[in-house]
Amino acid sequence: MSKAGFLLNLKTTDKYMFTGIIETVGRIVKAERNGGDLRITLEAPEFHDKAVALGDSIACDGVCLTVVDIQSNQFSFDVSIESLNHSLIGDWQPGAKVNLELALLPTTRLGGHLVSGHVDGIATLVDLKEDARSWRMVFELPQELKKYVAKKGSITINGVSLTVNSVEDNLFDINVIPHTFEVTTLGQVKPGSQVHIEVDLIARYLERLLAGDRSGTGENTPSLSKSFLTEHGFT
Repeated sequence: MSKAGFLLNLKTTDKYMFTGIIETVGRIVKAERNGGDLRITLEAPEFHDKAVALGDSIACDGVCLTVVDIQSNQFSFDVSIESLNHSLIGDWQPGAKVNLELALLPTTRLGGHLVSGHVDGIATLVDLKEDARSWRMVFELPQELKKYVAKKGSITINGVSLTVNSVEDNLFDINVIPHTFEVTTLGQVKPGSQVHIEVDLIARYLERLLAGDRSGTGENTPSLSKSFLTEHGFT
């Protein structure tokens, strides 16, 4: 199947997809509480001439949100309680900057990896140091997410597609090149800061395939071993 055909098939699932390649950084201009939910309005001048319509999805710091109002270069989104409970959006204040990416089109280059915009959890930056011309960042994951992160695998941090260098228990580290450090909000992340994490989709579906209804429960989930793979016909 061609790349375009593959992406068209993705769109027919009624799920918008992203790549983790940030297009611009927006600025929060309003954060209004409304009946327990939150309406966020952000400013993104770079999106003014792009074909953004009501109902479209934009990944905001890695969270897939639906455009509910457009005023020139300002876009508004309603954020549900579910999203507020699993993200840092409730802490966003006017003036805060967020990474933005429009949803994939059938002709889009897949420059990062497939990203759903559904945040899996919150990680904390525990160490930051220069590594030649790049920056090495070490994050601490919630214990329940560590099984989805693998050395040289993909991970999304505040909407940015990155490659994992190494993993030790619930710590992992990544390198951020100068360009990414400058054109995303990662340059503002300091030790102690929290970020949105989305694990690789493949890891999620592999767990579901192997563990069935036990996937994601944390109970009696089989360990992934050579004997297990052989038993289930993978080797």
